[in-house]
Amino acid sequence: MHETSLTDSHSLGPTELYALLQQHLRAITQDEPDWIANTANCAALLYHNLPQINWAGFYFLQGNELVLGPFQGRPACVRIPVGKGVCGTAAQTLAVQIVPNVHQFPGHIACDSASNSEIVLPICSGQKLLGVLDIDSPQFERFNQLDATGLQSLIDILVETRQ
Repeated sequence: MHETSLTDSHSLGPTELYALLQQHLRAITQDEPDWIANTANCAALLYHNLPQINWAGFYFLQGNELVLGPFQGRPACVRIPVGKGVCGTAAQTLAVQIVPNVHQFPGHIACDSASNSEIVLPICSGQKLLGVLDIDSPQFERFNQLDATGLQSLIDILVETRQ
């Protein structure tokens, strides 16, 4: 049994926090090849340990759309077309999207009106897009490059365990 909430995680700086999250994610995914189980645990780990977030989860690519996967937070949009909104843009461009104010993002899809900023990272295995990791915050300008780097390290762990 693994705890999803790390002791005093909210008092750590971003570098230390992501290092601790990497360590914890490696422990809970060790010897577990199931993609859904590992992404579900990752969503819980992020939701319970990243400060000032209100949603953390995954969308998986199916055809030309992203379909909701494991997440923590309020119910979410189930299907997002590739190229639409922040998630769809990340999937189409294969580039991290850091959005300081979602209300200023053209075509933003508002699944939760409490969200004000967002970060979305594409998840790729080699050149193949698998989906995206999406994290929302009620705080404007919540995410930065340190978050992008730290979250990418967690995605790398997940992709390594995938079979």
